[in-house]
Amino acid sequence: MSSAEKQKLELKSVRDKFKISESDCGSARVQVAQLTTKIKHLATVLHKKDKHSRKGLQAMVQKRKKLLKYLRRTDWDSYCFCLSELGLRDSPDYKA
Repeated sequence: MSSAEKQKLELKSVRDKFKISESDCGSARVQVAQLTTKIKHLATVLHKKDKHSRKGLQAMVQKRKKLLKYLRRTDWDSYCFCLSELGLRDSPDYKA
């Protein structure tokens, strides 16, 4: 099985675990889980001099950060569930 096929299976299992309803495939919870899976995969195969992939990785991290900020603001329970299941840390952006 190739790496792409493994990633597709992993994304499907993550989607099934984080979906709220049976037809849910695009809620913020699911998007955060899928982005985290993609980020972990890309971080393991990234080379030091691969600038273009690094830029894509940084864009995914920023998108995940925005989605987590949205979840924190609107649905605290989903936010806490995502943090605990994905092993992420809570880092609020306070501007003093």
